[in-house]
Amino acid sequence: MVLLTITLTVGIMIYAKGVLVPLMIAGLLAVLISPLSSWFENKGIPRLLAAFFSLVALIGFLFGLAYFFYNQLIGFADELYLLEKRVTEFLQIINEFTEQHVEGAVPISFENIQSAIFNYLYDNIASLTQGVIATATTLTIVFIVPIYIFLFLYFRRFLIEFIRKAFPDKTQDTVQSVIHKVKLVVQNYIVGMFIVIVILAVLNSIALYSFGLKHFLLFAVFAALLNVIPFLGPFIGATLPIVYALLTKDSLWYPFGIFLAFYVIQLAESNIFTPRIVGGKVSMNPLMTIVALLIGNFIWGLAGMILFIPGMAMMKVVFDEIDGLRPYGFLLGDARAARSHRTPDQPLEKRIKSFKKKLKR
Repeated sequence: MVLLTITLTVGIMIYAKGVLVPLMIAGLLAVLISPLSSWFENKGIPRLLAAFFSLVALIGFLFGLAYFFYNQLIGFADELYLLEKRVTEFLQIINEFTEQHVEGAVPISFENIQSAIFNYLYDNIASLTQGVIATATTLTIVFIVPIYIFLFLYFRRFLIEFIRKAFPDKTQDTVQSVIHKVKLVVQNYIVGMFIVIVILAVLNSIALYSFGLKHFLLFAVFAALLNVIPFLGPFIGATLPIVYALLTKDSLWYPFGIFLAFYVIQLAESNIFTPRIVGGKVSMNPLMTIVALLIGNFIWGLAGMILFIPGMAMMKVVFDEIDGLRPYGFLLGDARAARSHRTPDQPLEKRIKSFKKKLKR
């Protein structure tokens, strides 16, 4: 029965991805800004307007981030012709080297690269069409998620009351505790990720600015945001400024130095920042975090890799409140926290036990 339940749950999650992913994204964001909505309501603003103002504040923040990237990309686009010139020069150096050291080498030109890209697009038109359809679906999700967020904010007390009514009266205290802890876990996780992104953006900006790289803010912030994509995100975020430095700088020490700087920053992120800030907020150990990433990638792909960490943290909160599931909550939890809360016989405890035995005698 357990195996059948797991199989059916995974199957439903895979086939209902188009419904569940927007709902979960909207739910997480709604929980994040629910304190702002409550603050508006405490000021005497009606619940409808409070939910609307909170949603507008969230959208305003996201649009501000998009506007920042838009301005940075405009400045970057003005130098595309210079990058094309540098690529041509770089290919010419490679051709001269291969002609001198490799017999029968075919020279490479920028036009050949453009032709190869065009042929690739022509040969993979079916896959690209599916990608366009997927993009259209993504745009649909972008428009429907704000509606979900508004509805979650407006009906949040109604939904909480439904959850409470779904359980017996004798468990109401436990249900209320779980709801409160789940809310804190979601808010702390998103805030923790935001703090890590800000720290990485600052460190990346300092590193790239020290090497005199143009558009360092664009590369630094983009690499920091890509950190939400485990494993692949940091690699892409480091590759872009390295390639740009290779094309725009006259020495190979610049791309090597940027590589070394990003490597050190990522070591600090993976061993210090994320475990202590994000991992501590959701109280999950690194092993279970990696398992959550792999399972999320298997079920929902990239969206699952992002959403399954807070999802598994919420499951831990539920497991900790149910007697039969507490071992699984312990498995998901932080091992250091578990060691700090264990109760072995300490010297003081031994003395107390010895004193009690003497009293009994």
